[in-house]
Amino acid sequence: MPALASHRKPRTRVRTTTPAVGLTTAALASVTLLSTQSATAAPAEPKPSIEEVQKKVDALYRQAGTATQQYNKAKSASAEQRSKVDALLEAAAKRADKLNETRRELGSYAAAQYRTGAIAPTATFFLADDPQSYFDQDQLMARMTSQQQKAVADFRTQQKEAAAKRVEATKSLETLTESQASLRTSKQQVQTKLTEARSLLSKLTAEEKARLAELERKKEAEAKRKAEELARQQAEKAKAEQAAKDEAAKEEAGSGTPAGGTGSDSGYASKAEKVLSFARAQIGKPYVWGATGPSSYDCSGLTQAAWKAAGVDLPRTTWDQVEVGTRVATADLKPGDLVFFYDDISHVGIYKGDGMMIHAPKPGANVREESIYYMPIYGSVRPA
Repeated sequence: MPALASHRKPRTRVRTTTPAVGLTTAALASVTLLSTQSATAAPAEPKPSIEEVQKKVDALYRQAGTATQQYNKAKSASAEQRSKVDALLEAAAKRADKLNETRRELGSYAAAQYRTGAIAPTATFFLADDPQSYFDQDQLMARMTSQQQKAVADFRTQQKEAAAKRVEATKSLETLTESQASLRTSKQQVQTKLTEARSLLSKLTAEEKARLAELERKKEAEAKRKAEELARQQAEKAKAEQAAKDEAAKEEAGSGTPAGGTGSDSGYASKAEKVLSFARAQIGKPYVWGATGPSSYDCSGLTQAAWKAAGVDLPRTTWDQVEVGTRVATADLKPGDLVFFYDDISHVGIYKGDGMMIHAPKPGANVREESIYYMPIYGSVRPA
């Protein structure tokens, strides 16, 4: 019996170890399968470098700037069209009132004829919506006084004018609807670009944000260096021009010829001083796309408001502002001039001298002074 008992123990051990072996085999198979799948799966896209993130964010802000100008244009067109529609509707209402007044006058003629026992068709003529249908009845017209005939003619004229105003108002309302649709589209484009830019920045680690800030400092330093070089060149040019003027003044004084005036230059300088005084007072206020003040601005909203302070009305968008005034070279910039940026002319600033400008930069930033070389220059204009 002992021998039989010892024989049964190994069989028991075999049954307890067999499931463990099966489980281990399955686990190894799963690991092998996962390893094979990982090896054949598409590799994850590499994380963009900080330089690439900077370029992408800058591009998104620029695209948002372009969409902002599209929004400003649509908003301006919508406001203008709304005003036109209101005027047309008011005019149409006045026409209708005048038409009703003439209709009442014709009705009084008809009532008078009825009281005197005149023939019924005459009354029908006066009360008809379209008296023209009776104009060919010579016998009836002969019974009308000249005053009555004039009332009918006035009625017909006012009918046509009222109908024309209604048609014009309807078409204008259709245009307004299109402008409002464009406004909504542009607004959505701005919001999409800004959301994408914020999303990119939010994914950066603290170290990456520090590196991005360092790249920004280097960019600003290079832009400042170029501004200082422009300031030096402009100072030398101004000095040479002043020397030439002084020499010309001496010659004119010796010859008795009165010195030439500089009224145009002084007039522009006076306006520019008001423009820059206004712009400086806005420094620190936030950029808000589509804003025209007084608590916030976008780039063209600031330039428009600043020149308004000098008595000059500029259009709303950068695309229209660049067409106002005289084109000037960067080397010939004077305080107050407008400097435009990027090939799509999506940004603008006010030149303050020494290679610097005052502008409303982008969402998340405030109105500030900055080198004009911070962004690629498209061109410049002198508004007045």
